[in-house]
Amino acid sequence: MPTLLTSPFLAAWRRQKAATRLFVAVAALGTLMGGLGFLAWQRFYPVTAADGWSYRVVLDGVPYVSALARDRQGLLYVSQELKNQRGSVFTLAADGARSLVLPGLSKPDGLAALGDGIVVAQEEGDHPVLWLHGGKAEALFPGRNVEGVAVDGRYLYAIEDRAGDGRLLRFDTSAKVLTVLRDDLSEGEGVAVCPDGQLFYTEKGKGWVKRWRPEGGDELVLGSLNAPGFLMCDDEGLWVTEDATHRARLLLLDHHGGSLQVILRHLRSAQTVLSLAPGRLLIAEQGRGRVLEVERSPRRRE
Repeated sequence: MPTLLTSPFLAAWRRQKAATRLFVAVAALGTLMGGLGFLAWQRFYPVTAADGWSYRVVLDGVPYVSALARDRQGLLYVSQELKNQRGSVFTLAADGARSLVLPGLSKPDGLAALGDGIVVAQEEGDHPVLWLHGGKAEALFPGRNVEGVAVDGRYLYAIEDRAGDGRLLRFDTSAKVLTVLRDDLSEGEGVAVCPDGQLFYTEKGKGWVKRWRPEGGDELVLGSLNAPGFLMCDDEGLWVTEDATHRARLLLLDHHGGSLQVILRHLRSAQTVLSLAPGRLLIAEQGRGRVLEVERSPRRRE
């Protein structure tokens, strides 16, 4: 007579238990592979452009590329957003030659043309906003984690990327006076001044873009964005990049119709946008270490 340890019921139970373990292991492996596949899809899925737009890579192999600006002569300045005084700014000539112009920076994350030079902001720590001109770097005013900068001729605007105590600043370049326009901002990243004088800024921590009003009560113009980063305003409208690791976008808020267009999708950590001409611009894609040229396609003749 079979004992309990050798009964067919026990053998069947053991087989069922082994099959269950195998099923669980296969299911876990499938979940893991599916998750890795999803992450790989997000990482390698190519950037896609909206109908009527195209893009091409104009600069590649630039780790931590972030800010872009052009001086009066049209020379392109590019920053590499490295920490601990390992960041730098270099120029890129028309033939592709690079020249280092300002080393030893801590996360240089904002560039803007000012007069005969370029303004440089540093996001990491307490560092002054610099004005690079005549081969020298002049300190303009002190800042704390200054990221985005913008210039309208007389004024230089800057925003601090801090968690809850960031500031929107305005510096009078003639009188050398610094004014705090807003405080208590959450991860302010982008600031832009439009040709008509309107001033916009982003709070990455809140996922929104606001229009600054002198009397207060700033207007919410865009919300529920995926880590809004940098802004640029021109005659076409307000350009917004999303500083997200995956599925970031380049957006255009039309001045005329007020419609929001998605110009590029599937970017990785999009940074500065720089206008070159109507319907033609550059965008720094930090997540892939490159700079893209984005252009509106010519209209077909009927």
